[in-house]
Amino acid sequence: MDIIIVGGGLMGTSAAFFLSRRGYRVTLLERRFVGQGATVASFGNIRRQGRYLPQLPLAHRSRALWGEIRDLLGEDVEFRATGHLRLIHDQGGLDDMQAFAKAALPWGLELEMLEPADIRRRFPGLGPEAIGASFSPEDGSANPRLISPAFARAAAVAGADIVEEAEVLKIARGSEGFAVETTKGRFEAGQLLIAAGAWGARMSAEFGEPVPMRLNGPQMAVTEPLPHRVHPVVGVWARERDAGVYFRQVERGNIVFGGGRRVDVPWETGFAKADPRVLAVQLPHLVRLCPALANVQLIRTWSGPEGYLEDMLPVMGASGKVPGLYYAFGFCGHGFQLGPGVGDVMAELIATGETTTQIGDFSVSRFQDQPAQ
Repeated sequence: MDIIIVGGGLMGTSAAFFLSRRGYRVTLLERRFVGQGATVASFGNIRRQGRYLPQLPLAHRSRALWGEIRDLLGEDVEFRATGHLRLIHDQGGLDDMQAFAKAALPWGLELEMLEPADIRRRFPGLGPEAIGASFSPEDGSANPRLISPAFARAAAVAGADIVEEAEVLKIARGSEGFAVETTKGRFEAGQLLIAAGAWGARMSAEFGEPVPMRLNGPQMAVTEPLPHRVHPVVGVWARERDAGVYFRQVERGNIVFGGGRRVDVPWETGFAKADPRVLAVQLPHLVRLCPALANVQLIRTWSGPEGYLEDMLPVMGASGKVPGLYYAFGFCGHGFQLGPGVGDVMAELIATGETTTQIGDFSVSRFQDQPAQ
């Protein structure tokens, strides 16, 4: 093999796809099943609002790929460009929105700024207490349960070897590349991409590049099916963490929501459990965004393991110490929209030694002098 990818989430599977399309012989190793970790726990938000500004070129590249995703993968992953609406309830939120909207213009993102009358006219029933909002019309959502398996299938068609239930036991660097010992045998390749989510931090530490990672989980829930009335993804500009709830209505009618507090996830098991106390905090904020949801039935809650770094930016790019080693992990709960772009950029970087999309701020080298947690 030319390259081994460790991790079968969205970053790993998209990289496998784009590398295979470039003619690379790829083996992807996943310790459980493709798409079963952080990706499937995601809300599915395709948003560019509120991002770290130097991340916007990557987000734009990824958004363009989302627009081509059905043709690229040969199947529908339920990407819908319904728009992304963020409501504002106080002056702090208004100040943050206006500052971001102004700063984002040179980075190629133009937001529509809405007055209360605009919200009532265009989005009746949403945010009756809102003093303003911003709207990004080309953003939207996709189905996190579908995307990673779809990328894996398309990568396999392009020639990649997708190996599930292959837990990594040991990674060794030799004179001719990397040897990865797993529960399904030994795999060797000249290059290695670590895209193992939060567990990427443990692997990078083995190569002398520790990062300060913590493991938390978003808490999501879904309601009974309702008449389809809400088209955009709906969020909020809020400085209070608990108020940061978001929701969307899927075409089948269910309301999916999340945000606010995260649950703690034990490293020993890697399994996240939904916490009823978090739900009790989420619900009042959800109803504030859409009062019509006050009396609907919830049918399921869930969470999943996500890796968070202190600066809330991912680790992405080439190793600063080991030739042939690359990273794409730790996307801090905001990697779903970036996923196709990450795979495309990493394939470009691995194949050519450079990329037209700036990712220098995400280098693992920024943690070189910091202790891991």
